[in-house]
Amino acid sequence: MPDDIHVPIKSDLDIVAARQRGRELAAGAGFSATDVTLIATAISELARNIVSYAKQGEIVLRLVENSGTRGIMIVGRDAGPGIANLGDAMRDGFSTSGGLGLGLPGIKRLMDRFDIESELGRGTTVSVCKWLR
Repeated sequence: MPDDIHVPIKSDLDIVAARQRGRELAAGAGFSATDVTLIATAISELARNIVSYAKQGEIVLRLVENSGTRGIMIVGRDAGPGIANLGDAMRDGFSTSGGLGLGLPGIKRLMDRFDIESELGRGTTVSVCKWLR
C-alpha cells in the first residue's frame, strides 16, 4: 500500500486540493464514480469543518485493507477548540455556525465507518472509511 497522503488544511484552496487528492486516490483504487463522489464530499465536509472551526489542521488519506477487502480511510485532524457536546454535533440540524447542521451526521451516512474523538481545547479527529464493493 502507498504511503499516507497528508494535505495541510488552512484555506478554501486546501479544501479543493484535499478533495482532488482523495478523488484521484479513490479512482485509482477502483472505486465507482458514485463512491468517488461520496468520498470527495466527505473530504470536503471534514476539511470545511477544519477551516470553519479550527482554522487549520490536516486531512490524511490512506488506502487500507481488512480481511481482503480494500478501502480508503480519511482522517480529518485539528488542534482547534474541540466539540463541547458530541451528541449535539451528531444530531441532524444542529449547527453552531448557522449552517444546515448536516456536516458530521452527513459524513457518517456517506461512509461505512465513522469514528470521532474530540477534547475541549485540544482538538478533534474524525476517522472515516469507505470499503470497495
